[in-house]
Amino acid sequence: MVRITGGVGRLIRIGQWLNGDGYADYEHAFILVGDDMVIEAQPGGARKTPLATYQDRPIRWSSERFPLTNNQRAAIVSAAHRYLGVPYSFLDYLALATHRFRLPGNGLLKGFVADSRHQICSQLVDQCYRDAGVSLFPNHRWPGYVTPAELARLLK
Repeated sequence: MVRITGGVGRLIRIGQWLNGDGYADYEHAFILVGDDMVIEAQPGGARKTPLATYQDRPIRWSSERFPLTNNQRAAIVSAAHRYLGVPYSFLDYLALATHRFRLPGNGLLKGFVADSRHQICSQLVDQCYRDAGVSLFPNHRWPGYVTPAELARLLK
């Protein structure tokens, strides 16, 4: 987890606020895939980026929070590579907020939010863990119904 500055960070903070998360300290999530590289969902599509991109910002890691086997770690990294190029979707924030406010159309929204062919950063992270057989959230939430703020709360 890392803080995002500028206009994109503000948009994400607004999206999280609409989803009931308030204004969190972290607006972005990524998967460390080795060689000081991360895979992250970004506007323009999921991509591999040097970790050094975030060197001036506080980073919150999950490595101590979730006990994973080496096979699970490898499966998470493998899943992240499979999502390279997947388009980013600001509409997912709208869909998450619509579900939160229980507006009509939840049946269609569930499928939209769960669709891994478009993702926000937190959905990418959650989906990679799911693909590896690791559930980050014990409740029975919709697949993909996760914001960066929710992931950050898991790491407190």
